[in-house]
Amino acid sequence: MSTFRHRTDLKYTPAQLFDLVVDVERYPEFIPWMISTRIRQRKDQTIWTEFTVGLGPLRKHFTTMAILDRPRQIEISSHDHMFERFEQKWTFSSLTDGGTHVEYYVDFKLRSFLLQALLDRAFADRAASIVSAYTRRARRLYGAAN
Repeated sequence: MSTFRHRTDLKYTPAQLFDLVVDVERYPEFIPWMISTRIRQRKDQTIWTEFTVGLGPLRKHFTTMAILDRPRQIEISSHDHMFERFEQKWTFSSLTDGGTHVEYYVDFKLRSFLLQALLDRAFADRAASIVSAYTRRARRLYGAAN
């Protein structure tokens, strides 16, 4: 099982960061290993998505469901057959001096022992690079944080 938690303070608003994370169609432009994305359905505060991720010749397709509580929280799960367990959570809290405290959590276990072993070797580095990709994207969209 792979688990990663990251906390940081950024000088953007919770709404800006929430919108950046929910902009699923743009992920291939800035998230490493993201090959394609598609929103299958939107209903109220829920979106169902399809992703294709890959490294080299290895490609995997899976679906997720996200429950949106703008601008505070995004809870993402997958009941796709490739996962035994998949949970992601983004939380955005306003800071008293401006900006946002961001918490990102991901926990998953793949059904394939071999694939899980391959991902576990460098999972923390990959998860940290995804958080960095969102931060770089925020700078591009909203300007440098003060």
